Amino acid sequence: MKKTLRWWWGATFALFSTTVAVPVMAAGYDVSYLWHRQLPDVERYRDRVGAVLGPQVARELRVVQKPGLYGLIYYRNGSSDGARKVAAVHTRLLRSRGLEGAAPMKSRAWNFVGSGPVKVASAKAAVDLATPLPPVSPPKPSDSASTPPPAKTTAGADAESNRPARISQLEVAVENYIKGLRAKGVIASDERTAWSVYDFTTGEKLVTINEDVQFQAASMVKPFFAMAFFHQVDQGKLVYGPKSRTHMRRMIQHSNNYSTNWILRQVGGPAVVQSILTRHYGSVFRDVQIVEYIPNGGRTYRNKASAHDYSRFLYSLWREELPGASEIKRLMSLPGGNRLYTGASAIPVGTELLNKTGSTARLCGDMGILVVKDRNGRRYPYTLIGVIEKTGRARNYTTWIRSRGDVIRQVSNIVYEEISRHHNLRS
Repeated sequence: MKKTLRWWWGATFALFSTTVAVPVMAAGYDVSYLWHRQLPDVERYRDRVGAVLGPQVARELRVVQKPGLYGLIYYRNGSSDGARKVAAVHTRLLRSRGLEGAAPMKSRAWNFVGSGPVKVASAKAAVDLATPLPPVSPPKPSDSASTPPPAKTTAGADAESNRPARISQLEVAVENYIKGLRAKGVIASDERTAWSVYDFTTGEKLVTINEDVQFQAASMVKPFFAMAFFHQVDQGKLVYGPKSRTHMRRMIQHSNNYSTNWILRQVGGPAVVQSILTRHYGSVFRDVQIVEYIPNGGRTYRNKASAHDYSRFLYSLWREELPGASEIKRLMSLPGGNRLYTGASAIPVGTELLNKTGSTARLCGDMGILVVKDRNGRRYPYTLIGVIEKTGRARNYTTWIRSRGDVIRQVSNIVYEEISRHHNLRS
């Protein structure tokens, strides 16, 4: 017998049977635990999470769906502070049992799927928490040319988001590497990570770990500020002259905060930047939150974005579908700090890179496009986004940022090895 879902603001809800997906209005924040491409695996993971968090929480766990992915969430549609507190408590419990942490996430018009809330019985609580999620068999190699996907769409970001996805061996490798660091205590219990890899040549999203979770952005959103500036240039409201060129270069190449705030002021401030990004380029910027200038000392913790935002931005930037794309790519290609190429020993000398790092005592990240070549000089571009966020400030900033930067470099090595194997770059 199918259950009927009814919705009132502030009221409770029930789920349809497994064959029905129902959109629900949303406005607040939920808690997210897992995103995966196979529904049975998410439902199995729900049992594991429920066994750790107990029957009261287990009754509120929901499986939701969006294009290409299923997710496990604690549906709250509440305040961001409340979601953060719940996520912090759940993270400590889950990681004590070898599972991934929880994270606050903007609630959406979710499609609820599955058979309803998990039922946790004491006999069921003996679920093997150490059993990893199985990878899906990869598809046959693509014969695509070594250039970005040629099909022109009305929104390149949507093409990046909605391409057929799979759990790849690469995602498993990255996930196992991070789990190994957690087991050794290299990554602390109050840290969470996000990883995203997209292969332009095949059009495959290869890694999507915590990709849609909002993280602190630090300086990684500075190219977003540049794009908002060029949007105003296209509108005839600003001019890209010698002074703005200098500040733009300092902002992107050297991550200069004074120049960043100068650019923000020209655009009209953080609120105007936020409006430009979401109103005019909403298919790209779905989880962005721009609310502050860069504070004195560079302690910028309130601006936020997801790894998927960076991925969609880089994809659209590469295809030159955004204002100022050519200039932004040039600026991001200038020599500067990075955690994707320099010090990543597996990546060949001469690999092209355009990137932007982010660094605070609570965040270490990098997002960029790497363009590797085969022996015949054919180019194989791909995006890599890595973010490590800490709940509180690191006691020793220099040691922490260097250590986490090395984690990102090692992930970059792992990613290159898979890209190289997949495209036979060494043959």
